[in-house]
Amino acid sequence: MEKNAKIYVAGHRGLVGSAIVRALQKQGYDNLILRTHGELDLMEQAPVRAFMEAERPDHVFLAAAKVGGIHANNTYPAEFIHSNLAVQTNVIHESWRVGVKRLLFLGSSCIYPRNCPQPIKEDYLLTGPLEATNRPYALAKIAGIEMCWSYNRQYGTKFIAAMPTNLYGPGDNYDLANSHVLPALIRKMHEAKVRGDKEVTIWGTGTPLREFLSSDDMADASIHLMQMSEERYGELLALDGPPLVNIGCGQDQTIRTMAEIVAKTVGFAGQLTFDVSKPDGTPRKLLDVSRMTRLGWSAKIPLEAGLADAYADFVKRYA
Repeated sequence: MEKNAKIYVAGHRGLVGSAIVRALQKQGYDNLILRTHGELDLMEQAPVRAFMEAERPDHVFLAAAKVGGIHANNTYPAEFIHSNLAVQTNVIHESWRVGVKRLLFLGSSCIYPRNCPQPIKEDYLLTGPLEATNRPYALAKIAGIEMCWSYNRQYGTKFIAAMPTNLYGPGDNYDLANSHVLPALIRKMHEAKVRGDKEVTIWGTGTPLREFLSSDDMADASIHLMQMSEERYGELLALDGPPLVNIGCGQDQTIRTMAEIVAKTVGFAGQLTFDVSKPDGTPRKLLDVSRMTRLGWSAKIPLEAGLADAYADFVKRYA
């Protein structure tokens, strides 16, 4: 990926997209193509086609997506499947039409079966039932992976897919109703601290195991994939299956432990209680990252340091 290459980052204002832009700029890439939703609606095929034909990027980071936590997925299932299918279909198809050299489609670890063996290998895709609470979103992401693979086989494209674990970091969504677990915990505990509350209630039992990765680590991994030599990149394209790679840190902990770490980071000294009437989601989700390790990348940012950065971002934006 040459320094002067035209690089389109779709979703550059989101958690991952903004981290990718920061990392690219830090590495000296200055020919970035960026469009806000107001400037380009990726759900509409005609504007996407016109944009791609006019700009003709060399490389594409497809980080645009409609995302959210358990509540959001349960409340807006039609929006989740429609929005994500439309966006990825338009960008992937038009990338092929204009001859994009490499495309990285960013998915989600929710593509894997609810009760598959741990840690989760890429080969476990489509081997069992999905977690019901985010099935529409997961199916959309699975379709994106299959689309990359299909275009590679039929058209000779070089499109790959990366499945990150649970992400957090600067630019996250902190809406209590629609966010993921970690940013929701940051906001809940900060507001509880400010009010002087003696306890914070957390959804579920606190027992599910989760893996968390900084969005800056995710951006670093994404760029690493796109910068790989033709030989190394070709290893993903030559797989006997989808060109898919997991991205995570390889370690997990319970939601309860994570809540305790967030409380310490935020400075909330009250009690943590768990509302067992609320859904837990997947019991455990730890990615097998051996494929990514073989490709030359591993996570670098410790959880406590990453959380400190995320909390500083929250305070700057909302406090």
